[in-house]
Amino acid sequence: MRTLAATLFISLDGVVESPEKWSFQFWNDETQKFKLDELRATDALLLGRVTYEGFAAAWPSRKDTDGFADRFNNMPKFVVSKTLKKLDWNNSHLIKGDLATEVSKLKQQEGHDIVIHGSPTLIRSLLHHDLIDEYRLLVYPLVLGRGKRLFDDASQAKLKLAESDAFSKGVVKLVYRRTDEAGQAKGT
Repeated sequence: MRTLAATLFISLDGVVESPEKWSFQFWNDETQKFKLDELRATDALLLGRVTYEGFAAAWPSRKDTDGFADRFNNMPKFVVSKTLKKLDWNNSHLIKGDLATEVSKLKQQEGHDIVIHGSPTLIRSLLHHDLIDEYRLLVYPLVLGRGKRLFDDASQAKLKLAESDAFSKGVVKLVYRRTDEAGQAKGT
């Protein structure tokens, strides 16, 4: 079974909205390596509408020496939306039908990780169905005070810290894995 991982940039007070406005000042080789390693272990993206639209506007024209943009642009992208009818970004597919059923089917397919970038509304929907196996958070040393947060009052999950690393610019990488009923971390 494939791992479904949510990966986000998040402020110390839990804000995930518009990381392009506050995260780049902390970008360095450690962040680049984490994101590149993560992408190399990924062979599909799962995105909500807002994240998809932002990525589809930005990524197709990007190029880089590491091959990140080419891989990102060419891998399959599965998009959850009730309003989009047409997807123009290369290799994008609209998820139709019951979200939990369709994501469960994706997880059953052969392959590497499926990664959700951003998309907090989608993450909260999948959390309710216990479908997210791993949370990969880059926690930034900022308190933003306002903005969309990852979790809301209805969010609940039992997780186990699987990895942690402090980067030189103050960003902390935290990887949490879902636990099963026996309390053992999944994937360990």
